Amino acid sequence: MSNASAALRAAIHDALTADGALVALLGGPKVYDEPPRAAAFPYVTLGEARVSDFSTGTEEGWEHQLTLHAWSRQGGHREAHLIAGALLQALDDAPLSPDGHRLVNLRFSVADVRREADGRTYHALVRFRAVTEPV
Repeated sequence: MSNASAALRAAIHDALTADGALVALLGGPKVYDEPPRAAAFPYVTLGEARVSDFSTGTEEGWEHQLTLHAWSRQGGHREAHLIAGALLQALDDAPLSPDGHRLVNLRFSVADVRREADGRTYHALVRFRAVTEPV
């Protein structure tokens, strides 16, 4: 299971850092598993993951619930919404190839955009559902 999850996260990271529209919005390939301490806004982080058994009687499979986070301090919600839209465009039904696994599907689930408690940071949470099976 952890191998499928790690392989999918790596494939998502690679797809996002290669996406020209997203990289342009971020001002570079600023997609992090753990952001640097002084990361310049805006940026995206790979967030929470929930993995469930999705096996059949004869085939092994995994269902992944993934959350991506977009962080902005542009002033207002606009940039966070644009980045969330770019994440959707880059990943919804994308033909990714996680190492050692076949991606059955990758679909957008839901997005939330909110202002954080500091009053300056806007945070978009973009959730996806994926199903993988071993090759």
